[in-house]
Amino acid sequence: MALLEIHTFPDSVLRQKAEPVTVFDQELDETAQSMLETMYFSGGIGLAAIQAGILKQIIVIDLKSGEEDTELREPHVFINPEILEKSGTTVSEEGCLSVIEFRAEVDRAEEIIIEYQDVAGNSKKLEAEDMMSICLQHEIDHLNGILFIDHLPLLKQKMIKKRLTKLANDEA
Repeated sequence: MALLEIHTFPDSVLRQKAEPVTVFDQELDETAQSMLETMYFSGGIGLAAIQAGILKQIIVIDLKSGEEDTELREPHVFINPEILEKSGTTVSEEGCLSVIEFRAEVDRAEEIIIEYQDVAGNSKKLEAEDMMSICLQHEIDHLNGILFIDHLPLLKQKMIKKRLTKLANDEA
């Protein structure tokens, strides 16, 4: 599999909406495997296809991504994920492979129920809580062109976006 380029803020691709996956084939499986490899290489626990410039509703998550022993990893692939129910609230510090050098506390639902498909196209449901719930919400937001910084108070958003844009321009 190949490592993918991760797009970073303020790249406009991050604001686009991903299209549903309709073809479940070898190419889809290869894309998911490349996404996992890219996520592991980059030190993340989740990655949405849109972050790699792929406008498809695909996310990968592995809460044990940092495990030295790769046998302990628990990779998950979610195709066309949709949140059906949310309950409770929690606040956690989030970061993002597409929003470099910045972390912030974000309010999320504590528990969610999602419906999705696996790489073979089989429909599934998942009840998620704690970090899996937070990570799923974060990645599903990406599929809708939403970044975690969009959940911050407006004044803080403006400051962060200005700083991140300056950072990106300095690197260009």
